[in-house]
Amino acid sequence: MNFVDNLRNLVLEEEFKINYIKNKLGITNYLDISHFDSNKIIINYKDGSILVSGKNLVVSKLIKDELLIEGSIEKIEFR
Repeated sequence: MNFVDNLRNLVLEEEFKINYIKNKLGITNYLDISHFDSNKIIINYKDGSILVSGKNLVVSKLIKDELLIEGSIEKIEFR
């Protein structure tokens, strides 16, 4: 990445980000959700996808480029 791209990502926060805290998974700058049920959620982003598996998974926050998954998260797999 060059300087302009780095500056743009800093200002616009376009990079994919994932944060996990106590059975809550926050994801920013994703593309779409390709699968969703109470045991498995697949989220696509620019460079691949993430499989979140567990029990009683719910999307408690859903905004254009941000989501929050809550439940008993057992595994997060990058694909």
